[in-house]
Amino acid sequence: MNKQTIFRYLLLWIVLGLLVGLLSGSASAIFLIALSWATTFRENHLWIIALLPIAGLIIGWTYYKYGENSVKGNNLLLDELYQSEKPIPLRMTPLVLLGTVFTHLFGGSAGREGTAVQMGGSLADQLTKWFYLEKSDRRIILIAGVSGGFASVFGTPLAGAIFALEWMLHRKVRWKSFFPAFWTAFVADYVCKDLFGVGHTHYLVEMVPPHTFMNLLWIIPAGIAFGFSGRLFAQCNHFFSHQFSKHISYPPLRPVIGGLFIAVFVFISDSTTYIGLGVPRILEAFETPLPWYDWLVKTGLTSFTLGAGFKGGEVTPLFFTGATLGNALSAWVPLPLALLAGMGFVGVFSGATNTPLACTVMGMELFGYESGLFLGIACVIAYLFSGKSSIYTSQHLEHKFHLNPLDWLMEFRRKQNGGNKG
Repeated sequence: MNKQTIFRYLLLWIVLGLLVGLLSGSASAIFLIALSWATTFRENHLWIIALLPIAGLIIGWTYYKYGENSVKGNNLLLDELYQSEKPIPLRMTPLVLLGTVFTHLFGGSAGREGTAVQMGGSLADQLTKWFYLEKSDRRIILIAGVSGGFASVFGTPLAGAIFALEWMLHRKVRWKSFFPAFWTAFVADYVCKDLFGVGHTHYLVEMVPPHTFMNLLWIIPAGIAFGFSGRLFAQCNHFFSHQFSKHISYPPLRPVIGGLFIAVFVFISDSTTYIGLGVPRILEAFETPLPWYDWLVKTGLTSFTLGAGFKGGEVTPLFFTGATLGNALSAWVPLPLALLAGMGFVGVFSGATNTPLACTVMGMELFGYESGLFLGIACVIAYLFSGKSSIYTSQHLEHKFHLNPLDWLMEFRRKQNGGNKG
């Protein structure tokens, strides 16, 4: 590669990365401000949860009438990365932003990563209309958009860049994507945090035990549990989405029915612990023992919410699921409670998204680099034991190596049945 080519590459991606970072960071900041207002208003006016079915009708009808392929969400970004068929519509940004704010305002259980990633990818792809970009460059700008969205919504620029590369380029290395991903992530994080002044949640892991053989050995059963939990979360998502599609043919009606069930659940349980982002409960998981079933309830309620057609992400609910599962495991695993919560926080995320490196780095950015070895081992084990499952149906996992005996048994039975038929 000659100097002229390198200069063109750097100039192009410094400019594009700056633009994408400004757009995605600003979008995340506006989104987080709106989300904070929606959460505060809901907690101060709990009667609004009764209107969740009406909010579901508005979200469902809007996507049905105007959404087109935007309804595919994060999977649309992956599809366009792999196939590059048509531009991602700009309408995805306002639709997913308003849809997610409505979901949280009226009491749905969802996250925020999916919204930030979709806004980042949608806004970034609009630049392809104004700049001459080759097909490979369009893939890079999508990666940059995802990187900026993820980095700015969580305040983790390193993890944001690595997540975009690891998630979108599974088992493939394209060095041209590295600089745009990292540059955009840092720009977007700066815009959201420093220019808009939007803060992020801080988690505390005060005590990290020595790296003795026994301490590290205890990570294995915890990591396996996190992997199975990530798999359960992904499969519940797909199950409820399939059931709603199968039994309710008119899409706008799905979130109406789903919203009715969620509202009834909240009023019967007389608790708002499991709706919204659940950040207060996540913070509690680092400090004090919690009911063992918290992670199961959040898994079911979030899967049901998103399967019904409400909008939002899965990652913060995955943090909730992982942190509370780690908290529950502290009764049997002799590691500090906060450390186990932190391991679960990123471990379940790793298993559900197949991004162990990004999750490890994210954990170190959030909890401190001292816990890195515990976090890294937990994320890798969770990744290996989550099987070929993902919360993203379009993620390519054909060549993933895994250690899930359930998948091996199912594959063995398929081969046996095939042999018997022959």
